Amino acid sequence: MCRVVDLQQAVLAKNDACAHTLREDLAARGTALVNLLSSPGSGKTALLERELTLARSRGIPVAALTADLATENDAVRLARSGVPVKQVLTDGLCHLEAEMLGGHLHGWLPADTRLLFIENVGNLVCPASYDLGETLRVVLASVTEGEDKPLKYPTAFGLAHLVVVTKMDIAEAVSFDEKEFRANVERINPGVEVVLTSARGGEGDGLLLDRALAARDGAPVHIPVMTRKSHHVHDAEDGQPCDEGHTHEAGHTHEAGHTHNGERTHAGEHTHAHRAPGGHAHTTDPDTVASSRS
Repeated sequence: MCRVVDLQQAVLAKNDACAHTLREDLAARGTALVNLLSSPGSGKTALLERELTLARSRGIPVAALTADLATENDAVRLARSGVPVKQVLTDGLCHLEAEMLGGHLHGWLPADTRLLFIENVGNLVCPASYDLGETLRVVLASVTEGEDKPLKYPTAFGLAHLVVVTKMDIAEAVSFDEKEFRANVERINPGVEVVLTSARGGEGDGLLLDRALAARDGAPVHIPVMTRKSHHVHDAEDGQPCDEGHTHEAGHTHEAGHTHNGERTHAGEHTHAHRAPGGHAHTTDPDTVASSRS
């Protein structure tokens, strides 16, 4: 058991070191990373598509990277906004890691990008344990998921800088109790802002974009009471250096192509660690959508 815990801590420590490097690299170029976490079916793709479209209409340089175990459906939808979009297929890995992300961004992310939205794998367990170098971590929950969602997934909600409720257009139909939901969020993450949205009805349009821009421009970001006590950034002398994944491609990326990464070690809120292959990366632009692997 001790060996398992040590492996978890080593994997997470290395990820935190890579996240620290990536955060500094992005800040140096004036880019803020927004990490979106939610359960499958929460409506984050629909909401993100609206926010990206709004950003483009305002002339704000933004980009999006979306991660899934399979299919490029989300990238196709996001590309309709007209902004640069990249799909990463994780081939079974249930989350993104900072080193993996840094490799996919190199050579693809436009130099003038102010905001980079990361649509993480639909999962509120594993992604919650991995810092991606984000300026803003956003956790989304739809009105259909139940008011006790924050209590069931305390790490995800407890480390959020912002909580977004989606599908408010059907809140009454599903008897969503907003007051109870807010109270549960407050129990887990006191003081965090909760915003209400509806991609279909238009409620809250632009709120996510505005909060992300404010964070990018230096506005104070909510500091969660919950801290990852075992997640400290380790310097190279501590034996947890970050590989050079942020300064070069972790494989080969091309239009309608894919990037091969090496095997990755996965350890999150589980009591064990296992390995899964790295992901394929597909660059998707508004006019050309990669529909199959090469």
